[in-house]
Formats: sequence, C-alpha cells, structure tokens
Amino acid sequence: MPDENLKKNNKGSYLPIIFVTIVTLLIAAFWNQIPVMKNAVHYVLDPSAGMLLKWNLTIGMIILIFIITLITTLIQKYTTDQKTLKELMHEQKILQEEMKLHREHPEKLNELSKKQLEAFPKTFRLTSRAVLFTGIPFVLFYRWFYDVITAMGNPLFFGFLNWLWFYLIFTLIFSGILRKWLDVV
Repeated sequence: MPDENLKKNNKGSYLPIIFVTIVTLLIAAFWNQIPVMKNAVHYVLDPSAGMLLKWNLTIGMIILIFIITLITTLIQKYTTDQKTLKELMHEQKILQEEMKLHREHPEKLNELSKKQLEAFPKTFRLTSRAVLFTGIPFVLFYRWFYDVITAMGNPLFFGFLNWLWFYLIFTLIFSGILRKWLDVV
C-alpha cells in the first residue's frame, strides 16, 4: 500500500495548469477592458522590445522571437524531468515499431494502443509544467505584439507574411535548433 500512496502523490495535479490556462484566457479576453494591465505591459515592453521593432522591424522581430524561444526552451529544459521524458519517448517509439509489426493482429494492436494511451497522461503532465511559467507571459507578449503591429498598420514581413505567421515560422526554426543544441525533449 505505501507504494501506491507514493505513486498517487507523485502524479501531481492538473489544477495549477488549469488555473494558468484560465488566467491566460481571461487576460486575452479582457485585455482592452483592463487598461491597467494593458498599460503596464506596454510600459515595460515599449521601451525595450518596442525599440527593437522601431529600429528595424524584421531584424527586431527575429531578435525578439529568438529571445522568447530561448527563454521558453530553457524553461522547458529545467522545469521538466528530461530523463523521464526521454525514457517515455523511447518507450513510445518501441510501441510504435511493435504496432507496425502487428498490423494484421487486431487484438495485439489494441493491447499496444492501450499501453500507448496509458503513457499519455504522464507525458502530458511532464511536458505541461513549463506552461505554469510561460503561459501568462506568452499571452501578455502576444497581446502586446498584436497592439504594436496593428499600430504600425499591419506591415508584412518579406512582403507577404503577417506578423503571426512570421512569429510561428521563426519560432519553429529557432525551437528546433535550440532544442537540438540544448538537448531538450
């Protein structure tokens, strides 16, 4: 029995993640209705990040995206149990290979699928810890970007990309490079 209680206590709770998610949704929804929050974020980011965008929109945006991606990657690395995540990923890879071998055997495939689904909550819990630290700042940055780019007249990057697509593409590029370089799952 003590082992079961220990396992239950180590599982953790989804409540902090749910709380942060609700707060981020409220921030996004009430951004314009709560001027104190909006003004405080602009007060902090306009002289720093805003100056980069005014200096050179494309290069400034690339620098900001790199900094944001570096910070989120470091948070992901140091707030998650990388060893356990790597083990879970390895187990998932083995299960996928076994599933390929047993495509013709529905009962074995079903058993392997159940094993794969059992690992999902643990993987989700481990990977979502970083959201506790990045969720709210990310939404504040997103809302700030939206305000600043809208005030600039919604310029296009490279002549055809709006700021959100530009942000997403460069985040994926930098994230891939940084995760490989910093060995983050």
